[in-house]
Amino acid sequence: MEAESGNRGPSVRSDCYVKIRSGISGGIQIELKSKTGKLFGRHVRELVTDMFSFFDVSHAEVYVEDSGALPYVIAARVEAALSRLTALPKPYLLQGKTCPQSSTARDRTRRSRLYLPGDNPKLMINAGLYGADGVILDLEDSVAPSGKHDARFLVRNALLYNNFMGAELMVRINQLPAGLDDLPYIVPGPLNMILIPKCESAGDVKAVDEIIQSLKGDPGRNIWLMPIIESARGVIHAYEIASASPNVVALTLGLEDYTADIGAERTTDGVESFYARSAVVNAARAAGVQPIDSVFSGFDDLELLGSVALKARAMGYEGMGCIHPLQVPVVNKSFNPSSGEIEKAMKIVAAFDEAEKSGIGVIAIGSKMIDAPIVKRARRTIDLAMHHKLLNADWRDHYEG
Repeated sequence: MEAESGNRGPSVRSDCYVKIRSGISGGIQIELKSKTGKLFGRHVRELVTDMFSFFDVSHAEVYVEDSGALPYVIAARVEAALSRLTALPKPYLLQGKTCPQSSTARDRTRRSRLYLPGDNPKLMINAGLYGADGVILDLEDSVAPSGKHDARFLVRNALLYNNFMGAELMVRINQLPAGLDDLPYIVPGPLNMILIPKCESAGDVKAVDEIIQSLKGDPGRNIWLMPIIESARGVIHAYEIASASPNVVALTLGLEDYTADIGAERTTDGVESFYARSAVVNAARAAGVQPIDSVFSGFDDLELLGSVALKARAMGYEGMGCIHPLQVPVVNKSFNPSSGEIEKAMKIVAAFDEAEKSGIGVIAIGSKMIDAPIVKRARRTIDLAMHHKLLNADWRDHYEG
């Protein structure tokens, strides 16, 4: 019997290919072909040998074709291949410390989230450098059916050992019910959020949430949920989905699938999806969660992306998805408050604070009455500006004072 895992070929980088043939004698025989064999060949052999010892496998022929893979990638590929041949009682964890990852706040800024294919380690390694508020390790649409088994091991190890530099760690699982089988691989790791694709009912959310609670260990640990609305039925049930669990913190759209579902072609002006986008914003706000817009598929037109992002913000969205690193700074800038918005917010908060000191209950700036919701929105604008270092020195000193 034999099994394989990983990728190989002249264009492959930061990955490896593993083939294992089970044997009844001869011990563990390793054939290694590596671009960095002189420097790291011994370490690769030691890692593979240690893994077979850990899983109590005494005899096998192992072929490894290494294209500069990091240890956590090699370990994921070996474990994925070996799991096809025999039941593995527990995961193999590399020696040394895992990358630190703290919990994230319910209302954390989520302007941009960068999708990364869960079976491509090359795109994961430096993903933290691009400045996205969150990174999504994807197990769904960006992974071919033949690669989904391998991707579970790679995503699990990337969560543990890849440094994403403070980005919120998200995983998009597969469409239910298959996605429920992804959860045991990812929930025990340092995960902040799970995206539920093609979500059509509150029951979908509850099914995922129940398994998370049984797997996460620490009862005080938060794993947030972001359901993705991708069908006409999902739009109709958007509020029930958004309010299905206290762990839902955001609601987002998948417009490629939605437009296909309603029999329309997706356009840049968004006429065909205006109802769905409005409904999702309204459902999210009614449920007290963040509305997050869909991805923009034309990553080669950054000017158009900026225009689309500004329109999304005008509709009430707080962020959108990115499919390419070049999109991240454009999206971040589009969802940042402008200098004019910051200045207006500062005036509102200053006027409200002064009125409170004077015992005045109702205030106005110009001809506009200022009430509590307006002040709350103004403080949110200033908090965002503070967080992203957009306040000038005078504004910052005044607000902090």
